Amino acid sequence: QVQLVESGGGWVQPGQSLTLSCEASGSIFSIITMGWYRQYPVKPREFLATTASNGNRIYADSIKGRFTISRDDVKKIVYLQLKYLQPDDTAVYLCHVDYTYWGQGTQVTVSS
Repeated sequence: QVQLVESGGGWVQPGQSLTLSCEASGSIFSIITMGWYRQYPVKPREFLATTASNGNRIYADSIKGRFTISRDDVKKIVYLQLKYLQPDDTAVYLCHVDYTYWGQGTQVTVSS
């Protein structure tokens, strides 16, 4: 069984930064892709970024230049650095492994 646990969310003021982490554990031996989505109330999940085992990274246009994805394959952790946060970034941020396993999400709230 595979578990993903996100951390690093919280409340910040506009313009500030956060770094989210997602650690995978359990019966998982090789990971191809790791990535992040976010969930707004009553809306479909929004793709943010993904990183592949070959180093390729893909970002959604909406967050390109503000968010950076990275991963540590030894620790099985994927990170998402969020910069210049705005109130529209308020959402639950979820990670995935190979689009198969998903975390429960971590809340990010941006307000003054």
